[in-house]
Amino acid sequence: MIILKSPEEIKKMGESNAIVAEVLAGLEYMVRPGVTTLALNNYAETVTEKMCARPAFKGYRGFPFALCTSVNSEVVHGFPSSRVLEEGDIVGLDYGVHYNGYYGDSAITVAVNEVSASAARLMEVTERSLYKGIEAAIAGKRIGDISFAVQSCVEDAGFSVVRDYVGHGIGKNLHEDPPVPNFGMSDRGVEMRTGMVIAIEPMVNEGAYPVKIKPDGWTVETDDGSLSAHFEHTIAVTEDGPVILSSRA
Repeated sequence: MIILKSPEEIKKMGESNAIVAEVLAGLEYMVRPGVTTLALNNYAETVTEKMCARPAFKGYRGFPFALCTSVNSEVVHGFPSSRVLEEGDIVGLDYGVHYNGYYGDSAITVAVNEVSASAARLMEVTERSLYKGIEAAIAGKRIGDISFAVQSCVEDAGFSVVRDYVGHGIGKNLHEDPPVPNFGMSDRGVEMRTGMVIAIEPMVNEGAYPVKIKPDGWTVETDDGSLSAHFEHTIAVTEDGPVILSSRA
């Protein structure tokens, strides 16, 4: 069941997503060689609590941390740990909060100082594909138009889109209908309507798209060991077009 949000609800979701955006901005500033992924998690949790919000992921279906940190070949849902970030790594940071009854959710992938040209291009294409998907989030169009826009951008650049994990609706629940795949045909799927709020989140691999889950039962990594990048925004479908609720600008 797709739950349409009123303008007042969208405003509240803007507040929760603003917290997410502020935390991610701080995390991006923190990323450098020598920093542990657990330190990033602790920062996110501390800042969120100071803002009287609650980390969305901690405890969700048993996930033990506030922040997902996915390094290099890890796609999503990576566990923060004593792992030290090194020059040339890329790290995906996926974060969400619950505030004033509504969820916010967003993700970025950050370079640890200088990275290879191929890693930088992977990140650039993944982020660009996110904005291509957002541009297609127009009332009267269909979810497949988002999917097609993302996939076309990614595959035209020679990369692959992860199939096993997709975007989602969001609101009073972290995950709501409809699912928002990053692959598919245009003019297919659910028709988008004013008041829909969705999280669009391309997960893009440098190599092939198959993935596997590590022994911790959560961390997803590329099956072929290639690099992966992840970007996400929560957006509202409005009469005036898509509005990014989790913008860091």
